[in-house]
Amino acid sequence: QVQLVESGGGLVQAGGSLRLSCAASGGIFRVNAMGWYRQAPGKQRELVATITSGSSTNYADFVKGRFTISRDNAKNTVYLQMNSLKPEDTAVYYCNALVYGVTRDYPYWGQGTQVTVSS
Repeated sequence: QVQLVESGGGLVQAGGSLRLSCAASGGIFRVNAMGWYRQAPGKQRELVATITSGSSTNYADFVKGRFTISRDNAKNTVYLQMNSLKPEDTAVYYCNALVYGVTRDYPYWGQGTQVTVSS
């Protein structure tokens, strides 16, 4: 069974940095696109950044220039380096992975990690 395990969340002051990690495991042949999403209280889940297996990246406008997504294909792990954090970045951050299947890719989600930015 595929599992995504996230780590690296926590409490940080505005202007600070955090690095999130997400490792996929469990009988995986190949992980295609991976990404990070977030959900703040009372709001819908939104895309933060994605990265393909070839390391092409895509960012939401509100994190461009502040966050960097990267991955280690050998470890099936994706990272999110978050700099210049703002209070509005406070949310639960979720990892997503599209895992290769014979007929189609299957999406999996991590359990979420809380990021809190104090002003």
